Amino acid sequence: MDAAIKKEFILQGLCCANCASKIERDIGKLPGVSAASVDFVNETLSIEIAQEEFVEGVLEQAGSIIKRHDSDTVVREKAPRVPGQKVIFLSGLCCADCAQKIEDGVRRMDGVHAASMDFVTGRLTIEADDRRELPGIIRQAAEIARRVEPDAEIAYSEAKPDEIASDGKKERVYRALLVAGAVFYGIAILVKEPFWLNFSLFLTSYLLVGGEVLLRSVRNISKGQIFDENFLMSVATIGAFAIGEFAEGVAVMLFYQVGELFQRLAVSRSRKSIASLMDIRPDYANLIDGGQVRRVAPEEVGVGDRILVRPGEKVPIDGTVADGCSSLDTSALTGESLPRDVEPGSTVLSGSINQSGALTIEVSREYSDSTIAKILDLVQNASSKKAVTENFITKFARVYTPAVVFAALALAIIPPLVLHGPFTGWIGRALVFLVVSCPCALVISIPLSFFGGIGGASKNGILIKGSNYLEALYNVDTFVFDKTGTLTKGVFQVSKIESAGAVSRETLLDVAAHAEADSNHPIALSIRQAYGREIDRKRIAEAAEIPGQGIRVTIDGKTVLAGNRKLMDAEGISCSEPREPGTVAHIAIDGVYAGYILIADEIKEDSRRAAEQLRAAGVKRLVMLTGDSKSVGEQVAEEVGLDEAYADLLPQQKVEKLEEIKRGKASGKKLAFVGDGINDAPVLAMADIGIAMGGMGSDAAIEAADVVLMTDEPSKLPEAIQIARKTHRIVWENIIFALGVKAVILVLGALGIATMWAAVFGDVGVAVIAILNATRALRIPRKAVSGPVTKQNGYKTI
Repeated sequence: MDAAIKKEFILQGLCCANCASKIERDIGKLPGVSAASVDFVNETLSIEIAQEEFVEGVLEQAGSIIKRHDSDTVVREKAPRVPGQKVIFLSGLCCADCAQKIEDGVRRMDGVHAASMDFVTGRLTIEADDRRELPGIIRQAAEIARRVEPDAEIAYSEAKPDEIASDGKKERVYRALLVAGAVFYGIAILVKEPFWLNFSLFLTSYLLVGGEVLLRSVRNISKGQIFDENFLMSVATIGAFAIGEFAEGVAVMLFYQVGELFQRLAVSRSRKSIASLMDIRPDYANLIDGGQVRRVAPEEVGVGDRILVRPGEKVPIDGTVADGCSSLDTSALTGESLPRDVEPGSTVLSGSINQSGALTIEVSREYSDSTIAKILDLVQNASSKKAVTENFITKFARVYTPAVVFAALALAIIPPLVLHGPFTGWIGRALVFLVVSCPCALVISIPLSFFGGIGGASKNGILIKGSNYLEALYNVDTFVFDKTGTLTKGVFQVSKIESAGAVSRETLLDVAAHAEADSNHPIALSIRQAYGREIDRKRIAEAAEIPGQGIRVTIDGKTVLAGNRKLMDAEGISCSEPREPGTVAHIAIDGVYAGYILIADEIKEDSRRAAEQLRAAGVKRLVMLTGDSKSVGEQVAEEVGLDEAYADLLPQQKVEKLEEIKRGKASGKKLAFVGDGINDAPVLAMADIGIAMGGMGSDAAIEAADVVLMTDEPSKLPEAIQIARKTHRIVWENIIFALGVKAVILVLGALGIATMWAAVFGDVGVAVIAILNATRALRIPRKAVSGPVTKQNGYKTI
């Protein structure tokens, strides 16, 4: 089956959360679309198309759907991430002839397969024959553009300064109309006679304040869009004029527009807060070129280039220190403020801040493949994986508005007919229903809360790949841990060598080191490190690995077995077990037991604290799965404070054991597996939530799991739980508050107590409060869950 084709778009100017929900729904129903997601907070649309032949039709229909729901939205495709291809944005390009010259100049460059300059959008698309040559090509293309059009601004992302300025101008005009309308409203309140003058002043005020709403309503009606806030507010205020309530009609429109203004400001503030949390993208790199240092964009730097990072500057791209010593602040990646010392040969990651000495760094990856780029991409795309609550609110909004509108219609018609009374009073009550029928408070604030929680978590070194995983963390009551590299440091050292018979300890270590010569397992590495001499490969022949047990190899013409007790038992060789905890490598030569080597691993300092804090947070069950021996499992389980430990497990047995543990968890609760993200892929995939530790610098960890802890600290787990619970609390505060206020106003409106002023508060007022409350999810305290620690004395080892 072919992989889905993914298209991403920027929806600039998307200011209606309800419209965003409808756009997502309608595009998702198009033939050939396997998934569609609109992120209102980030103004992005993602579409997954099943097959190539559907692409053109889907994109054409999607554009029509977007314009039908919100005609002011500007749709722009995000720059594609295609190997060998790059898009550069040129703003301020005002000469079509110059654009053609730039295209021709770039097309003639060596290594360029094709180049296309779109003068209207300012997009310069470059296709390179060899992806590795792309940074240098981009550098030269930028120089050509600057030479042809010196005033053009070059950018590598979708944001364009001229569009931002245009939006600001539009907002200033909008505010001026509001002020003018408010002035006319004040005059109309004071000048009550004659009637025609009073009515004219109110009408002028109404048109100045609500003209934009009326126009949008008419445009949307012409496209078949009726149940939106523009239509509802237009009907409500025109209805107020129809029953002679001029002052109330204008006041409702005025305060609705003022509320909308505050709502836009609140959303903008939230977006900026989230953007500031993720403001870790380096702006430039100091490229060392021919003995000179030039400031260039990170995208212009290629593998093997050397860059200079001065004190106070961000490391723009991953690489290795070639010259200089310094301390790096890695808090943007890990959430920890403790600096990390680096020297020649040290690996440095993009996003770190150089604190002291100047560093010369040899680049090991292009910017698009660097740690910081992957983190930014992960967090920015997290909102496409929606939580159950988000999906519920989206479905609820589809039903809520039409239901309230029909209820308003029934309230305006049925009671007067049944009670034989005047229509005027009941129409007024129905207008209250119309004003309060928009679900924007929920549709905006709920995704904003989840994205704020994800953004705050990333600032603390916890990368959560979707709001669905953030919501799932709230329900975790079982944690299953891998041992090596998760609860222990994974740094093995030979602690004891015990020989048997006539074999000396030196000979035993020599044979073991040669037997493990080609293994990358940490235990093999520790044995070779203890041996400390060069391996003589001429002595080795016929090596064969025995999965889950060890290795059989011929050394100096003798058959050597090196592995665990299972290997010795399988070969019928009796062996002794040490009393000390640790991993044992048994050695047999020509079928005779020669002794064992004991390798010990150290438990992390915060493993026990993490277990205690998880219990304080309400986690019911802590389990460890390990392929190590029973004695080691017992020791680690006791020291850390776990409930159960399952030892001597092969990789497939770990998966089977995890399935068994999942069957035993409480209904509605989730199970999280925590591993190093490298050797635990099957178990990470099997768990409800896979959590990988030590993601800083590990591509495998970032790819494998649903949640990535950028450090090796288990104490980050309680922090993740705390963030999930705070976000969940804020989400439900907004849901209960918004629905509660709206329900009260609907009841009071039906009884004739609530006015349209109260209804405006129930719409935009509640939305503003809910949005401001959602921004609290951004503020994540650095301390983990606090609470009484329950000491666990017993554990079960199997």
